Amino acid sequence: MSATSTDPTGAESAGTGGNDTYGHKPFKRSRSHFPDRITADGRDGWPVEPGRYRLAVSRACPWASRALVSRRLLGLEDALSLAVADPIQDDRSWRFTLDPDGRDPVLGIRHLSEAYDARERDYPGGVSVPAIVDVPSGQLVTNDYQQITLDLATEWAALHRPGAPDLYPEPLRAEIDEVMEGIYRDINNGVYQCGFASSQQEYEEAYAALFARLDQVSARLADRRYLVGDTITEADIRLFTTLVRFDPVYHGHFKCNRNKLTEDPVLWAYARDLYQTPGFGDTVDFDHIKRHYYQVHTGINPTGIVPAGPDLSGWTTPHHREQLGGRPFGDGTPPGPVPEGERVTPPDAV
Repeated sequence: MSATSTDPTGAESAGTGGNDTYGHKPFKRSRSHFPDRITADGRDGWPVEPGRYRLAVSRACPWASRALVSRRLLGLEDALSLAVADPIQDDRSWRFTLDPDGRDPVLGIRHLSEAYDARERDYPGGVSVPAIVDVPSGQLVTNDYQQITLDLATEWAALHRPGAPDLYPEPLRAEIDEVMEGIYRDINNGVYQCGFASSQQEYEEAYAALFARLDQVSARLADRRYLVGDTITEADIRLFTTLVRFDPVYHGHFKCNRNKLTEDPVLWAYARDLYQTPGFGDTVDFDHIKRHYYQVHTGINPTGIVPAGPDLSGWTTPHHREQLGGRPFGDGTPPGPVPEGERVTPPDAV
């Protein structure tokens, strides 16, 4: 998600996920401007090192939420520190007003744009999350929201916690990639295509593709606990971060209203199963999600009123998906407790 006061999404280029362009043209998500990778061998000049980098996120953004889930599941909290931005941006981008004195305590900056400027001043793009910043130099390393989590799962393996799951198992990568491609195009990005459609035809085409894919995924999950294989993978993480926002935001705000998530028995149970799995729900902040979308997207919601609903208490009710078998962490173990300072507001308090 990037950030500019005129960007309807608030997390892309002032939007909500990756880099997006809005206005009266068809919705288009642009490619990341800084695709550098942090790798075990440092081939892009950025070697994996514990404590060297800082992950900047907004808990409102589904793309940043992928990184939050991956970081928790893999136990990278000590190796990769976390900067959490205010869900509401100002003209200069994502801001660190949640921290004392309005500055990130590690990077010493008020706005994420300062890390972008340190890397390339006045580059032609939005200030997006997730972003990884090099702490010693204060420079942005990457905002490649598609690649960051894949690298956390593979290139950062030497720093994974004991018992960390394999989120991108090599024998299943071709199938995972295929499943993720359809989910990205029609669901992750599809809700935005609905919400920011500039014509009735454009909206209806995106709407049809979104629900056709949701129906396909629901059928796939009817007799299997996870999308690919019998453990949680990157594919589940990417689907979850859209599903968890569906009823609070996308159903009404983005006009994705054929049905609610809670009205699809399979997807609702699947989403609750993941939400209740350590590493998923303990990274979700519904307050940040709702305030960001409804207060930042003034083109869609000019009053800035944040709806009181929906009722979120159902997220912690029994899902019974364990009856399908599956091993959430494979041969591994659940992550440990949420680090102090990273705990989120429970849904019954929103």
